[in-house]
Amino acid sequence: MALIVQKYGGTSVANVDRIKSVASRVAEYHRQGHKLVVVVSAMSGVTDGLINLAKQINPMPDERELDMLLATGEQTTIALTAMALHAIGVPAISLTGAQAGIVTDGVHTKARIINITPKKVRELLDGGNVVIVAGFQGQTPEGQITTLGRGGSDLTAIALAAALKADLCQIYTDVDGVYTADPRIVPDARKLEEISYDEMLELAGLGAKVMQARSVEFAKKFGVVFEVRSSFNNNPGTIVKEETKSMESVVVRGVALDKNQAKVTIVGVPDRPGVAAQIFKALADKAINVDMIVQNVSHEAASPTTDISFTVERADLPKAKRVIEGLKDQVGFIDIQTNENIAKLSIVGVGMRSHSGVAAKMFETLAKEGINIQMISTSEIKISVVIDLADGERAARGVHAAFFGKQ
Repeated sequence: MALIVQKYGGTSVANVDRIKSVASRVAEYHRQGHKLVVVVSAMSGVTDGLINLAKQINPMPDERELDMLLATGEQTTIALTAMALHAIGVPAISLTGAQAGIVTDGVHTKARIINITPKKVRELLDGGNVVIVAGFQGQTPEGQITTLGRGGSDLTAIALAAALKADLCQIYTDVDGVYTADPRIVPDARKLEEISYDEMLELAGLGAKVMQARSVEFAKKFGVVFEVRSSFNNNPGTIVKEETKSMESVVVRGVALDKNQAKVTIVGVPDRPGVAAQIFKALADKAINVDMIVQNVSHEAASPTTDISFTVERADLPKAKRVIEGLKDQVGFIDIQTNENIAKLSIVGVGMRSHSGVAAKMFETLAKEGINIQMISTSEIKISVVIDLADGERAARGVHAAFFGKQ
């Protein structure tokens, strides 16, 4: 008998039939004698629908109230899933994130988990129940409802698995596992049997939609080995775990394309110490994540200025623009330029640490495709470039073919 945490994404619980299918899968594990905690997302499309509804009322809705609204999506699913289990004779009880003991900080729409006290979950499990927990949400110590950001149900599952010391954590989604690229964009993409935390973390943070980056970070920190697999079949998935020696033999593990990025360029920034810190601290204070940064240093000695370009999530662009505009008098820059028609293409692999020529091969491939590179960012195990959005999918297919060949 094992304690298993399972997470089902929005497509896995998209309608009544799929919720019943999830209930049947859970019931089979329960019949085998396992203790089960099942974390569910909102039904596919519900969260987007709630956001659209909010924006019809107010184009810039208050984030506290937005969290209050968005939390209802998962609460609908937990109740329906519990009902589906009751209908087939399985004892089940649904809990909100707060009831499950998930405590977060107070950053609305992007809250971080600061503690989990799953006493209620343990009691219900010991009573023979399947415990259905609302993903994506928690509560501050003061009792405010918060949400954990896009993909936050993954984080709920990983965090509960860590807190409960679960024997197994399974992330069910609409794909068979982690692929070398998005199969919808790159038909030749291949499923990976295993991938390291660091590689998965990079891929998740670079646009691969299989997992939320923060959930992978949490899993690495607490050593939670988990499996990404499909809720539509019984095929083995991809195991995400600590890096092993054999993983270094693979130079590139995957290709990621993020089409939800925007570029901000601050023109004519005075080239003096502390200005960049002032700009990026103001963005950080508003919980805006900045990714790639490029600064062009001026060679004009008389009045040196610089242009600073950086990327943010497209959804954060209006907020980022307001923050930067608010600094104009203090900083003394000339103008702000924004571009939403960009994509970030990345390659990831722990094998890059010990293999040379990877960047050259990527850049040569893009050159052959006639694709211009606007920005470049590198780390030990990744290379990312910003390109035109219109070139994104073609670039992803070309780079994937260069490193993986065609099947």
